[in-house]
Amino acid sequence: MESKLIDLRSDTVTRPSPGMRRAMAEAKVGDDVYGEDPTVNELEELCAEVTGKESALFVPSGSMANLIAQMIYVRRGDEVIIGAGSHCYRYEVGAGAAIAGAQYVVIEGNGTFTAQDVQDRIRTATFHRPGTALVWIENTHNFGGGIIFPFDEIKRISNVCKERGIPMHMDGARIFNAVVATGIEIKKWCQFFDSLSFCFSKGLGAPVGSILCGTRGMKEEGKRFRKMLGGGMRQAGILAAAAIYALKNNIERLAEDHANAKYLAENLSDVKQVKIDMKTVQTNIVMADLEGINADTFVKEIAKEGVLVNAISSKRVRFVTHLDVSKDDISQACAIIRKVLH
Repeated sequence: MESKLIDLRSDTVTRPSPGMRRAMAEAKVGDDVYGEDPTVNELEELCAEVTGKESALFVPSGSMANLIAQMIYVRRGDEVIIGAGSHCYRYEVGAGAAIAGAQYVVIEGNGTFTAQDVQDRIRTATFHRPGTALVWIENTHNFGGGIIFPFDEIKRISNVCKERGIPMHMDGARIFNAVVATGIEIKKWCQFFDSLSFCFSKGLGAPVGSILCGTRGMKEEGKRFRKMLGGGMRQAGILAAAAIYALKNNIERLAEDHANAKYLAENLSDVKQVKIDMKTVQTNIVMADLEGINADTFVKEIAKEGVLVNAISSKRVRFVTHLDVSKDDISQACAIIRKVLH
């Protein structure tokens, strides 16, 4: 019997559960480009209600949701204030610059920042220089190791943005991880933002899709940009059904992923070649710095033993827990890592 691969590369590798597959198979469908898919419409209404926004737009990916948001807010050459390592800047093939025309003002650090940081970087456009069009917050922060953007700091940043007339967008691909970890309900996180996106195909376990939430006007403009980018989908209710199932069944269980991430980090804490800052292990991502072995080499060696992880740099690897990985899997993965690094 072939041994099971323990895939800790990302929470995007999850596969639909039997219940989710049944929901997909039974979904009522129509042509969503015409606005006639009842299951997509149900999903969009649900997401608008859950986040406290006027409307929502179902899109194929988080990267598309992020790009559409930038296309709505940004004129070519405008500045977007972001935290270091933000997904829109690091992992979306430069789409914000190439297509939306955004320039990024990056606040160095772990991906989070303060209201004063924002205040210091807001610029008014002149004949010679670009102005600030948008403040962008990623929560939780992928490259920061799944850390949660402090709620009270978001509130302070919101106050600054309101005073200066600058909209705020949240890349909330993993916002429900923050919800579960803090106990702060989703509407409270969303109240500070003009718009936000979140992903169904990460910890929530759906195969495809993200949502962009905001005003009704934003949805109408976003639909046009979605079409422009090739994201108009026809009988997309099959995918929307998976997203609805995820929202109704897979949020509270994220606590298991968080517990498994902490268990992994604690289990490796006495391995001298592995350095983990436990303060950053707040949700389902663990960043580990390696000593005495190159990250690519480490990744290849543990893959031979059935454990998959991603190298982030020459000395850093990322582990991500999710619904297809159990505590026993984590124990086995840690044993393999110890064996490789003995």
